[in-house]
Amino acid sequence: MSDKNDKRPYRKKRRAELEAETRRRITESAVELHGTVGPSHTSMSAVAERAGVRRSTLYRHFPDEAALFDACSSHWSAANPPPNPEAWAAIADPDERLRTALEELYGFFRRTERMMANLIRDEATNENVRRHFTVFHGYMDAVRDLLMAGRPERGQARVRARAAIGHALSFTTWRSLVREQGLGNAQAAELMGRLVRDAAARKTVRA
Repeated sequence: MSDKNDKRPYRKKRRAELEAETRRRITESAVELHGTVGPSHTSMSAVAERAGVRRSTLYRHFPDEAALFDACSSHWSAANPPPNPEAWAAIADPDERLRTALEELYGFFRRTERMMANLIRDEATNENVRRHFTVFHGYMDAVRDLLMAGRPERGQARVRARAAIGHALSFTTWRSLVREQGLGNAQAAELMGRLVRDAAARKTVRA
C-alpha cells in the first residue's frame, strides 16, 4: 500500500523548479555581462558571482563557455527578435520597402545597441560570438536580397545599389548617423534611401 503522506514527488518537483531557477539566473547573469562588458570580457567566475552561485554549481549546469553562450544567445534572441521581413516583401515599391525596412531595423538597433556593439567588437576574437553571429549575417544577407528586388538587374548600377543597401543595413552606419551625427531613425532611413536611389540611377563617374 502506498503511503499517502509520501512527499517524494513534491520534493522532486520542487528540486527541479529550483534547478530551473538557478539555470535561468545564471543565463540572465551572462546576458547582463555580455551586454555591459561584452562576451570577451565575461569569465565563468564573473557569471557565477553575478548569479550568486558557486563555480561548481555553474559548471553543473553549463560545463563550458560554449554551452553557456548557447543558452545566453537563445535567451537574448527570444527576447530581442529582429524585424520580420515577410511584411516588407508585400511592399511593391522598392523605395518604400527600403524605407520601411530601415526604420524597423534601426529601431531594433536602438533597442539592442549595447549588446550589438559588444558582439560586433568581439566577433573577430571570440569563437562563440563568431559561431552565433553567422545566423545574424545570414538574416542580413536575406534582407539585402529582398531589398534588391525592383533595383537594376545588371551592370554597375546593380553593383552600386547592392553596396549602398549593404551600407545602409549596417549597425555601424546606423550608429554613425544617429549617435555621432544626431539624426533620428526616420531621418537616417531617409538619407540612406536617397543614397541607394542615387547609387542605382547615376552613371559611373569616369576620371
